Amino acid sequence: MKFDDYHIAPEIKKSLETAGFKKPTDIQFKAIPAVMKGEDVLAIAQTGTGKTAAFAIPVIDRLHKQKSSSRSEGIRCVVMVPTRELAIQIAEVFNSIAKHTRVKTFSVFGGVEQEPQIAKLEKGIDILVSTPGRMFDLVSQGHIHLDRVDTLILDEADHMLDLGFIKDIQDLIKVLPRKRQTLFFSATIDDKIKKLAYSLVRNAIRIQVSPKNPVAKNIDHSVAFMPMDDKRFFLERIIKENAESKILVFVRTKVRAERVFSALERMEIKSITIHGDKEQSDRLIAMNEFKKGTIKVLIATDVSARGIDIPSVDYVINYDLPEQPENYVHRVGRTGRGMQKGLAVSFCSPEEKPVLDQIQEYLDKPIAVLQISAADYAQTLDFTADSRDDLQSLMKEVAEFEGRKKKKKK
Repeated sequence: MKFDDYHIAPEIKKSLETAGFKKPTDIQFKAIPAVMKGEDVLAIAQTGTGKTAAFAIPVIDRLHKQKSSSRSEGIRCVVMVPTRELAIQIAEVFNSIAKHTRVKTFSVFGGVEQEPQIAKLEKGIDILVSTPGRMFDLVSQGHIHLDRVDTLILDEADHMLDLGFIKDIQDLIKVLPRKRQTLFFSATIDDKIKKLAYSLVRNAIRIQVSPKNPVAKNIDHSVAFMPMDDKRFFLERIIKENAESKILVFVRTKVRAERVFSALERMEIKSITIHGDKEQSDRLIAMNEFKKGTIKVLIATDVSARGIDIPSVDYVINYDLPEQPENYVHRVGRTGRGMQKGLAVSFCSPEEKPVLDQIQEYLDKPIAVLQISAADYAQTLDFTADSRDDLQSLMKEVAEFEGRKKKKKK
């Protein structure tokens, strides 16, 4: 089946064709008809399967057709998400699909001045994409009115629960009209997710895509074993041997992100970091630089793993293995988006072996081991442009990073 076969507005088909959408992914094929019928949907779909378009296409189609006959005012759809980056990404998808329609989407989130957001809201929007904190601030100030909302979408619901947003979700339900369509999307399912989902949806259509294989089939993922101190040399080699590739590097902590950034800087490799200690404006700059390809290497912590939906990420490097096994799926899912192929490599030190075991247990299958010959290993160490590996230098980097944090807090 192709998108041309759907009974959606020609303006939307035009946008999809321009964006290279030809036929729906599994989640789109299963979800779009149900959403178009007005059904509540509970969807479990792994990252990178195209689920944003699965709810964006039918919602935009309905609002566009309604606005063609009579101009309707007020917010009609709310998309609630856990992170600022994800809010921006989803709004971009909505606006891209709605390019040739009269449907307007806008995202609001904290960490930036609210006045420009208020000015945009006052001009009128149809779809609001938001994180909980800023949305409730603007509702309490009277800048957001939710009395005309007829569609609620909760995206990355499992991550919202992890971040403690369950009360925010429950508070949002209290101010929305009782008669509405609810679309509930999550990458994972457990008892907590089920309890939340069934408290929100009514007679929902349940959709589950590839539950036995959390990592998408078009992602080639492997693990390489090495001591912790040698990781930066292998990262350097991958980057320099793939100079034109977009490479997303995941680390465990903010301090680690800055240390890897400093190591790459010594190797004369341009990179940029994104983590919780960055100002929102700096995080937006980092995302845009990486998206445009101005900077080819982005170093990120798990806080941003779900909000990075950038086309054509060629490599994901798990410089550090994630503490939570499910975060492995979200990390590697940043490559191989939609129909594209992706490569993911994890660096595993001896002390991380128990974490790797947990990840493989979660995946219910072993990760392919990337064999490194003794000759290749030696060549990689000879290849490096980094001569600073003493403990004193590393401790100095940590101290400098902590000093910058203290200055920001003053």
